[in-house]
Amino acid sequence: MFIVANFLSAVAQVLDVLLNIYWWILLIRALVSWVNPDPYNPIIIFLQRATEPVLEPLRRLVPPERVGGIDLSPLLAMLAIIFIRAFLVQSLLEIAARLR
Repeated sequence: MFIVANFLSAVAQVLDVLLNIYWWILLIRALVSWVNPDPYNPIIIFLQRATEPVLEPLRRLVPPERVGGIDLSPLLAMLAIIFIRAFLVQSLLEIAARLR
């Protein structure tokens, strides 16, 4: 069973790193949105393409018009990442620890 435990531990660690990276990408996107960035800049294009599939459904859930024109979708996505890291990643690590 130690092979399954090591696999689950590795999956949890990789997921944790990927979620951490995506959290930082969301934060950078939110900070860049406060200025008027060049829409043709490759970094801005990457940020939009990487975050828009997550942020767009959240914008439909909580439209900026309902909260005074403030887009809360990056904050909601970041909170979701914190929840997933606290719940799913920790659960996978604990399951892996019990299988050893």
